[in-house]
Amino acid sequence: MTPNPFIDLNYEPALEELGEDYYDLVAPAEFPQHILRWRNDPLLSKISLDPKSVTDEHFIQTFGKFEVPRSFLALRYHGYQFGEYNPHLGDGRGFLFGQVRGVDGELYDFGTKGSGRTPYSRTADGRLTLKGGVREVLAAEALHQLGVTTSRCLSVVETGEQLWRGDEPSPTRSCVMVRFSRSHIRFGTFERLYYFQRSDLIKKLLDHAIAVYYPTLASPLAAQSKKGSDCTELYAQFYAELVLRVAELAAQWMTAGFCHAVLNTDNMSITGESFDYGPYAFIPNYNPQFTAAYFDYYGRYSYGNQPEICRLNLEMLQIPLKLVVPQQELETGLAQYDSHYFQTYQQLMMRKLGLEGVPPAVAEALLEQTIYLLKDTQLGYHEFFIRLSEVFDASWREDATQIPNWANAGPSATWENWRNLYYRQLQSYSPEELSQVATRLRQHNPKTVLLRPVIESVWEAITTEDNWEPFYQLVRELQQSPV
Repeated sequence: MTPNPFIDLNYEPALEELGEDYYDLVAPAEFPQHILRWRNDPLLSKISLDPKSVTDEHFIQTFGKFEVPRSFLALRYHGYQFGEYNPHLGDGRGFLFGQVRGVDGELYDFGTKGSGRTPYSRTADGRLTLKGGVREVLAAEALHQLGVTTSRCLSVVETGEQLWRGDEPSPTRSCVMVRFSRSHIRFGTFERLYYFQRSDLIKKLLDHAIAVYYPTLASPLAAQSKKGSDCTELYAQFYAELVLRVAELAAQWMTAGFCHAVLNTDNMSITGESFDYGPYAFIPNYNPQFTAAYFDYYGRYSYGNQPEICRLNLEMLQIPLKLVVPQQELETGLAQYDSHYFQTYQQLMMRKLGLEGVPPAVAEALLEQTIYLLKDTQLGYHEFFIRLSEVFDASWREDATQIPNWANAGPSATWENWRNLYYRQLQSYSPEELSQVATRLRQHNPKTVLLRPVIESVWEAITTEDNWEPFYQLVRELQQSPV
């Protein structure tokens, strides 16, 4: 076999060098079978690999059999799960495989899921269902296409084991998935250190996070370290920047019509990146009460609650950070959240309407009326914008009556108000700018929507016929640029 390019990558021990206060060394499980079901070739170029030089066997050897000379790290963390603190968490069915510098200069993690038991598995088997791997591939690719800051999947290897799961038809097939993400560090990583009152380890982790993931703050850190000065102000700046990133992420989810479903603090990344897709769902209609997880009995993580839950998780992160940063400075950082979230959400929703540079007051009114219209018509959330992109015409700028009732709203005041607001904004654009409206509508409203029936249809083909072509076709559609 040709030399394995994954083995020759220049892995950086950035997290490993923090020391074993943050992780445990673990070994992967041995599996009876290895079938590569998915490889994300577009990601290979991000780490300087030519897809043509990477064979399927290279993927299997590296991310199925784990025949590589590496240390595998199961990270330690705690977290608030549905509001209750859980000190018995950690990487229970995966580990940090390695960290690689991308061509963009950023550091990326290879993180496994379903690779076997670790010290944090407790009574679980450390495995991942094949359906879970398939669903995460689809979620990540769909969100990436929609402009959400998200982890993605590098590979899925079916492992030949039969798993018994109470929430799925059993037995079900198993796999190892490899996640390609910006960081393995969670809010819960800090929460665990607070649990043990280790302010020294919190500072060390903050220094690491700033140096690796917040480069604009890294230079001041180096300068202050040389002088032996207090880094309190720098840590507060880190938190303030994280607040902005999380606010933007929440706005991206809401615009995409995406319900993550399990926004526990151990599922929040310190880079502000979306990851770990379990019982997620894209909303069929605009409904703030829509809940994706069957076990979320009280709707804590409903679609409409996501912005507030993200803010609450940031507030909970203040508890460990208060060991090294005055609370008032943290409160100052968190105070930016609401306005930044709303401004970002408003801007992203205007783009879904094909608009740019809309005056704030007009944007607020148009957003409000768009939400009213979505509720009133109960047209599919995604269908509403897709149909707008299909029927849009430059003639709308000249006469509001040229805007057809494509939303089937009937002769309602809600429709008339929306149409008039949209028309007035179009009037402010030049003829040349109107072509950009059409382009933005196509760009931000791809026609392939990952609703539950779509996912179930590709899984049905895999289950009943072992037919993977519908899955591959769906991924190709999700990865295709809508412009």
